[in-house]
Amino acid sequence: MKLWGGRFTQSTSAATDSFHSSISFDQRLFRQDIQGSMAHVEMLAEQGIILHDESKLICKTLLEIQSDIEEGKIVFDEKAEDIHMNIESILIQRIGDVGKKLHTGRSRNDQVALDMKMYVKQEILEIEQLVLSVQETLLSIAENNVKTYMPGFTHLQKAQPVTFAHHVMAYFEMLKRDSGRLRDCYSRTDTMPLGAGALAGTTYPINRELVREKLGFSELTRNSMDAVSDRDYCIELVSACSILMMHLSRFCEEIIIWTTNEFGYIELDDRFSTGSSIMPQKKNPDMAELIRGKTGRVYGGLMGLLTTMKSLPLSYNKDMQEDKEAVFDVIDTVKACLSIFDGMISTMKINKENCLKSLQTGFVNATDAADWLTKKGIPFRDSHEIIGKMVLYCSQHKKAIEELTLEEFKQLSPIFDESIYEAITIECCVENRNVIGGPAGSYMTNYIAECRQALSNN
Repeated sequence: MKLWGGRFTQSTSAATDSFHSSISFDQRLFRQDIQGSMAHVEMLAEQGIILHDESKLICKTLLEIQSDIEEGKIVFDEKAEDIHMNIESILIQRIGDVGKKLHTGRSRNDQVALDMKMYVKQEILEIEQLVLSVQETLLSIAENNVKTYMPGFTHLQKAQPVTFAHHVMAYFEMLKRDSGRLRDCYSRTDTMPLGAGALAGTTYPINRELVREKLGFSELTRNSMDAVSDRDYCIELVSACSILMMHLSRFCEEIIIWTTNEFGYIELDDRFSTGSSIMPQKKNPDMAELIRGKTGRVYGGLMGLLTTMKSLPLSYNKDMQEDKEAVFDVIDTVKACLSIFDGMISTMKINKENCLKSLQTGFVNATDAADWLTKKGIPFRDSHEIIGKMVLYCSQHKKAIEELTLEEFKQLSPIFDESIYEAITIECCVENRNVIGGPAGSYMTNYIAECRQALSNN
């Protein structure tokens, strides 16, 4: 008989049991459930609601159940619905009526909310550590490529010279924001809901503050209806993960492009590449493509959660059981993607010669030529027009700007002199941009060191 079966005259059908059950996926919460139950039952004893000997027996048995689960000795029962009822049923089987006192002063509603918050808090910390590892990898790549010149792009068209270090540090900035979002999510998850009961608290003289301290939460929830119906923290985590995956996907898109013969900026390690079943020459960036693809899967989790929650009245509704599979899948996906991504970029080879060679086409120094004219006193809009005509002339005559003779320069503007050649070298185009946030080597070196120090303080 089910633990809630007193009001019923018939058993649920097998189809109902299967449809209603969540044990197939929420069993991963067993440690959180047992830890929460132990804190609850210890509080019950401290408050004189149950005996201390009963509390000790329950806690001892719960730890034995946890050990048996970890060792694979327990087969969960679908008819017991979820991990919470399974553990309580096993407890009662082992110690009888004393085990029936475990659920005094609580509901599955606040119990589920507690377990999920404990789980999400731990996973946020683990995801943040994986993000930190990727950031450290990016810093190492940047340190070794402060002078690796390459084109910067807009509209996927060559725009201006930058460095490989500058490019990858853009992703470092994205991950820094991702880390901040995860920390913010953690702070809003760190409120303890146990004691909210089904929706209206409890008449037992419980001590919620004691449970909060035992479980390491920073605050108590302050409204029992909100405590059992809140899934904002799940949505917020999945939202933060969606943005994080978007950043990984953007980088993966560039990796995929950079590995092509047309670009050849990088080569991925064999350990993070695959081949073709028919074309023996192929070396495919499948890990990058999979991360890019799994981003859509994470977005799906976010949209699913938002849609599930959008019309629910207060307080608890069974719809909320749908939170777990989405959150679990997103967490598993993000952790796997971060781990693979870290290995992929830490082992990739950067073809510095191809990066530099790529700067020979595309007129990436045109802006610097316009700036040179402006510094000589020509209004920028006029300078822009002059260099635009110069680019047209070069395109028609199949020349790069730096290949023009001084006579050709002067045909476009008499102001030009020999110093233009130095101003439009790739090195000057990059190193003269020595502003905060710019690609110049002197700035980048200092900023990379600053970032590494900041990571070491985390």
